[in-house]
Amino acid sequence: MISADDFTYALENTRVIVEPKSTIETFGQTRFQFQLVTEPMDAVGIVRVRAGLIHAERPRILAPQHMNQFLLEGFGKHAEEMIELFRNYPEHLKILRYGFIFKKTDISEKLLKQPKEDVIRRLQDEINLQDDQTTTLIEGIDEAWEACLIKFTMDMIQRSAAGNVSEWKKRGFI
Repeated sequence: MISADDFTYALENTRVIVEPKSTIETFGQTRFQFQLVTEPMDAVGIVRVRAGLIHAERPRILAPQHMNQFLLEGFGKHAEEMIELFRNYPEHLKILRYGFIFKKTDISEKLLKQPKEDVIRRLQDEINLQDDQTTTLIEGIDEAWEACLIKFTMDMIQRSAAGNVSEWKKRGFI
C-alpha cells in the first residue's frame, strides 16, 4: 500500500498530456485507452510505459443510502484504501457520490531506455495522428501509478458531470 504522502504526491504530479476528446457517456459504457508514462525510482534513464483500458459504466442515479459507493475493479487489493485517501480532498467529495464503477483491464507495460521527454513527445505525436476520441496520455508517478489513474478517472467524472446531469434533466430523470 502506498502511504498518504505518496498518494498526495501522485495526485499533485499527475499530468494529462493528451486529454480524451470524448467524455463519459450518460446512457452507455465508455472505454478510455490510456498510456501512462513514469520513471522508476530505482533506474536511471529508464521510462516505464503502461497501457491499458479504463472502463466507465454508465452513470447511475443512486439512492441516498448508496451515495458514497465507488467501486473499482482491477485496481488491486488496496484500491479502497486509496479511495479513502481520496475522500480527504473536499473538492472531489461530490464526485465520489456520483456512483460510477470503474475497472481497468488489458494492462501492459514496457521499459524504454530513452529520455522521458522523448517518449512523451513520440507517444503524443502517435495519439495526435489517430482519430480515437477516447485515448489519453498521462505522465505520473511510478510507485503510485494506480493513484494516477484514479486521479484521471476523477477528472473525467468532473469533466463529464455537467453533460450527464443535463441529459438526465432533458429526459426527465431528475
